[in-house]
Amino acid sequence: MNRIIFCKFLKKEAEGQEYQIYPGILGKRIYNEISKSAWKIWMSKQTMIINEKKLNMLNLNDRKIIEKHMENFLFKNK
Repeated sequence: MNRIIFCKFLKKEAEGQEYQIYPGILGKRIYNEISKSAWKIWMSKQTMIINEKKLNMLNLNDRKIIEKHMENFLFKNK
């Protein structure tokens, strides 16, 4: 059965994630408040950011940068 949540990014009810896709407190928030379709939008945006800024996801500082972008994009953008 699909889990329906109110997606804070899309501002409407939508299908939620099947499991927590990101670790920690932020991951729990994404699981509870971000839909599958909003997450797909973020994944496309994330790819653009990584490529434009030439980020290396093996580098801790670069991962922190992308996490900050993710939080801003999903929760503060709209």
